[in-house]
This record gives sequence, structure tokens and C-alpha cells, in this order.
Amino acid sequence: MSMAKLMFVQAFLLLMIYSKKSDGQWCIADEQTPDRELQMGLDWACGIGGANCSKIQVGQACFMPNTVKAHASYAFNNYFQKFKRRGGNCYFNGGSITTDLDPSK
Repeated sequence: MSMAKLMFVQAFLLLMIYSKKSDGQWCIADEQTPDRELQMGLDWACGIGGANCSKIQVGQACFMPNTVKAHASYAFNNYFQKFKRRGGNCYFNGGSITTDLDPSK
């Protein structure tokens, strides 16, 4: 397994520890989406979207790996779990996907 993939898996392990129960569905960054597009979704989710992104700030539990994809996945899933029962979705301008497979495994 490459270092990047290992770091991505580690991020999701921490994501699952610090996220609310997922009900078996997660929202993650699409691996094929360019970082600049993921960054726009990340900025929205952590800003007016209302996701709690405190755990991906410098020095916090989910900051590492420090990649746009890892941070976007955290923010997208946090938003999705928080708002899906009130109409929130996992779209993020096409930069994310939902999965029934626990990304921490």
C-alpha cells in the first residue's frame, strides 16, 4: 500500500472515531476530483455549510494526513452526517461520493 493510501486510510480511521454514527453510509471525496475543486467544497462545508471542521485544524486529532482529499473527506462526511436527515446531501459539486463500505477498513 502506498504512503498516500495509508495516510488516507488513517484519516478515515480518525474520521470514524470523531464522527457521529454514520448509519452505514459515508460521504467521501472522489479520488478523481482535482484538489482545487475539493478545496472549494471543503471551504463551503467548513464555512456556510456548517460542518464541524475543528478536528482537521493544525495540531488537532484529524489534521494528519494533511492533504486536501483527506480534509475534504472529513468535512464532507461531517456535513453529510449532520444534515442528511434535514435534506443535506453528498454532492459537493460532483467532488464526492457516498459509500456503504466503511472507509476506515
